[in-house]
Amino acid sequence: MQLSILDQTPIPAGSTAPEAIANTIDLAMQAELFGYQRYWVAEHHNSTGYAGTAPEILIGAIAAATSTIRVGSGGVMLSHYSPLKIAEVFHMLSALHPGRIDLGLGRAPGGGSAAADALARGT
Repeated sequence: MQLSILDQTPIPAGSTAPEAIANTIDLAMQAELFGYQRYWVAEHHNSTGYAGTAPEILIGAIAAATSTIRVGSGGVMLSHYSPLKIAEVFHMLSALHPGRIDLGLGRAPGGGSAAADALARGT
């Protein structure tokens, strides 16, 4: 059986976004030690409860802190970004961490309508 984790990088009450990100990286390291196959991170915007606003950056940090576990996005919200840019970013991650990067795509807004508008139009 192959096991994976989907981490939304929650910010617990009384905690901060940097602490949540550190917790995510630590959990990924522990998952690797326990033999998990993949570690997925989510994308959320304009939220006080989640710190995962840039999965591609978090994936790079997790991959740098681990050595064997596959790391991926669960998923990048395609409606907010250029498909070419997403492909190039994940191609770069794959070059830095060969055979360990997974790209998952989504189409949900990833946050409320204000966040979706700001991401789509910069307003």
